Amino acid sequence: MNATALAQSEFDNRLPPPVNETPRDFAREEWLYNATEQLVRFGQDVKLQRRLRRPQAVTVAELALAADELANARQANFEVGTPALGWLLIANNCGRADKESTAELLGHSDHPFGKLGEIAEALLRPLADDALAAQAEDEEL
Repeated sequence: MNATALAQSEFDNRLPPPVNETPRDFAREEWLYNATEQLVRFGQDVKLQRRLRRPQAVTVAELALAADELANARQANFEVGTPALGWLLIANNCGRADKESTAELLGHSDHPFGKLGEIAEALLRPLADDALAAQAEDEEL
């Protein structure tokens, strides 16, 4: 076997890098998913408090503001090619959901909860470690 074939064989048989996900990583991702769902799907604020510390929260109002800022920025940068905001307002006035206009305003996302899920996760991620610590403190009681 020549050197090139040997190198190719070694490359082809390489294993992917090991994944170092700890139980804490899994718990963190689970908390983020559940908290994101609480904000996006159920429209409820996410609140937590560690022992002897100030309460922390991400509110639906904060999510709405972040979504509004993103939609406004996309419109200002001419990234929205349809009258999506108008269609969204008309659909809302008629009591219908318009996911296409929402996606047009916010942009495409592969997140399970769409672009709003991405925004919510970005708001929630800084609280995840404190949330896990608060859960552990509650379990000690």
